[in-house]
Parts: sequence; structure tokens; C-alpha cells
Amino acid sequence: MSSVPIVQIRQTYGKIGIDADLGSYSIQQPKADMQISTRAAQLEIHQYQPELQIDQSRAFAAYTGGGNLEMTKRLYSSVQQIFLQGLAKRVEDGNRMAEFFKPGNSIAQIKGDWNLGPSFGEFRGPASSANVDVHFEVREPDIEVIPGGVDIDVTVNKPVIEYTRGKLDIYMQQYPSVQFIPPAVDTAV
Repeated sequence: MSSVPIVQIRQTYGKIGIDADLGSYSIQQPKADMQISTRAAQLEIHQYQPELQIDQSRAFAAYTGGGNLEMTKRLYSSVQQIFLQGLAKRVEDGNRMAEFFKPGNSIAQIKGDWNLGPSFGEFRGPASSANVDVHFEVREPDIEVIPGGVDIDVTVNKPVIEYTRGKLDIYMQQYPSVQFIPPAVDTAV
């Protein structure tokens, strides 16, 4: 029996190769830009000198009588009293003269006492240890504070985002093929 020659067919399938890498993100956040300015506080102080007031007018009035107007007022206010004292002295002298027969009531003695009449009014002020008024005034300082401050200006920078694509290589790893192998031919025949 003879064999039927057989043709062999070999088929190779095609293979596609895919090489893929993931992409990558790069995110950077720049620092915010800050501008800071300050205003110094201000302090204003007004200091006042102490004031000393000394009023010696009553002491001078007690020593010298004071001013003319003041002296005149004092004398004028005592005129009525001086007049009444003088009138009383005259009445007393008249009564003594009426009793001339009593010893010591002679006209010579009564006239000899004429200088013992009422005294001239007091033109000076009253003497006292409290005649000098001392007033000392201290004023508190005026303090004004103007507050300072801080001005902050912030500029926020947006983030910088970069995306690097991954690679995607598609290639033929194996090409498809069909191979026909003929049977061996016997050449001996």
C-alpha cells in the first residue's frame, strides 16, 4: 500500500506586545508670599510743672496794714466804735466835773487825762500764724497712647501640578505566519 503524501501546514499566531508604564504626578506647593508691615505704637506724654501759690496778703496786712483801700476800710469800719468810745469818755469826764468836790475830780486832773481818750482805730489786720496761705497743685500728666498694628498681606500661590504620561508601546512580538511543508519526495523511484 502506498501512502498518500501529506502536506503539513504549520500556523503561528501573531502576538501583540504591550509595554505600559503608569503616568506620574508631580505636585509642588510654593510657599505663600507674605508681606508684613508694622506700625509702632506712639506714646505722647504732656508733663505739667507743679504750681506753688503763696498768698501773704493777710500777713502783710497784719504787718503794715496792707493796701490803702484795705486800710481805709478797716479804719472806716471802726469809726462808729471810736465815736462811741469818745462819747462815753466825754460823758465820764462831764460826770467827774459835775462832782468836782470829790478828790481827784479836779478840772486839772480831768484835763490831764485828755490824751487817754479813745485810741485811733486799728488799721492793721489781725495777727495770726495762719496768715500765709500756701497752695501746692500737682497735675497728673496727660498720657495718650496711639496703638500700633501689624498689616499682613498674604498671597497664596496655586499648586504646580505636572503629569508625566507613562509609556505605552504596542508592538508585534510575533508576526503571524503560515508554513506549508510539502511531503518528502522519494527520488529513488
